[in-house]
Amino acid sequence: MKIINQHYVNGRFIPSTGTEEMDIINPSDGNQIGKVVLGNELDITAAIAAASAALPTFAQTSSTQRMDYLQRLHDALMERIDDLQEATTTEYGATVQRSRWSNQYAAETFLYFKDILKDFEFERNMGQSTISMVPVGVTAIMTAWNANSGSISVKLAAAIAAGCTVVIKPSEMSAIQSQVLAKCFDRAGLPPGVINMVHGRGDVLGTVLSTHPAVVKILFTGSTLVGKIIARNAVDTMKRITLELSGKSPNIILDDAHLETAIPMAVNAAFMNSGQACIAGTRLLVPEALLPEVKRILLETVAKQTVGDPRDEHTVIGPMASQKQFDRIQHYINLGIEEGAELLAGGPGKPAGLQDGFYVKPTIFTGVNNDMTIAQEEIFGPVLSVITYKTEEEAIAIANDTIYGLHAYVSSSDMERARKVAAQINAGRVAINTIYHDALAPFGGFKQSGVGREGGVYGLEEQLEPKVIIS
Repeated sequence: MKIINQHYVNGRFIPSTGTEEMDIINPSDGNQIGKVVLGNELDITAAIAAASAALPTFAQTSSTQRMDYLQRLHDALMERIDDLQEATTTEYGATVQRSRWSNQYAAETFLYFKDILKDFEFERNMGQSTISMVPVGVTAIMTAWNANSGSISVKLAAAIAAGCTVVIKPSEMSAIQSQVLAKCFDRAGLPPGVINMVHGRGDVLGTVLSTHPAVVKILFTGSTLVGKIIARNAVDTMKRITLELSGKSPNIILDDAHLETAIPMAVNAAFMNSGQACIAGTRLLVPEALLPEVKRILLETVAKQTVGDPRDEHTVIGPMASQKQFDRIQHYINLGIEEGAELLAGGPGKPAGLQDGFYVKPTIFTGVNNDMTIAQEEIFGPVLSVITYKTEEEAIAIANDTIYGLHAYVSSSDMERARKVAAQINAGRVAINTIYHDALAPFGGFKQSGVGREGGVYGLEEQLEPKVIIS
């Protein structure tokens, strides 16, 4: 059994001064595999102090120095890539394919930002002024449990590239994965205090990070509800914030789409990462006249979505991350039935032969209207709602009828037509005939799906402040 009882502060692993403990559960079988001792206000304050002390020197490093640090971080993650993948599958329940891709992506993120620094202009002339892009300062990184290494790395890489020091508060549900990451960061050998990590609860550590005057910037991935709490806490000290929040992504299948390709891709978009993804395309909008054909292909596709042991290479959908998450998804499946949606596949309960662990049946509802709860609220599991439309204009209206605007999808055989539809959808990203993730493009949401952007040049600039020298 793994015991996580240390935090990484000022270049050293130090014992937690907190006393609260939390069990770490393997979602595949429900058995306890470890325990984490949660940090308290003293632990997180020490980490902030270390980051503050390291900032003046680190902010003055050259781009060349920071490029070297980014390379070292990449190399350190690659040295432990097998350990990271093992931790992701064991602690989170990610399929082996998902854990392999997500951790490889996390390591590569540092190289993306290294390449960005090669040509990035930190000084620019404008009128009679010189604009210097300077590090924003001590940055708090707070992340969710569904994409631990990638979510931490994309934020950390931008901060290091900019010359900022950081305090990382990962999800307490990701303690084993995060501790492997912390060992990688230590191995990379950056100056003490540049990277700090404290395990603990969001309502304890997050409150300190979002109110402490020494923290200038917050990078957060999680629910819209928590994002609003952080934003309210942060406003008194005018912290800069980048919030990557919830989504309820529409997937519009236009009437000229090749259904044999578009529908299986739509299922993959909805059930990626076992459905525990903020960008999941969980509202499938299809032409009313094509519904019978869509149903046929949906049933054929979902039958191939193997649910089971995440270590099995054939598994597509692993367990949900926790009992709480399992219960949440069951609640929404039952609510969909109560609201009158038609159950095409799946339903309440666990799949046959998978009574241990937090497994759910991949579920598809048809006969859904956009006013139903399952069409409006983020479920965060493998549950797809099929909504029909009569005209293209109606499809766009339904797609935009949500408080969220993180991601969207469009399928069509006519690229020009698809681009016109995409231009009318209120979302931070729209993918046409693909579910590809472009790591160099900005990522973030419209409306209540967030504030600011991560990734690429936009992510770097979120970590910088323009300073004007007039002469």
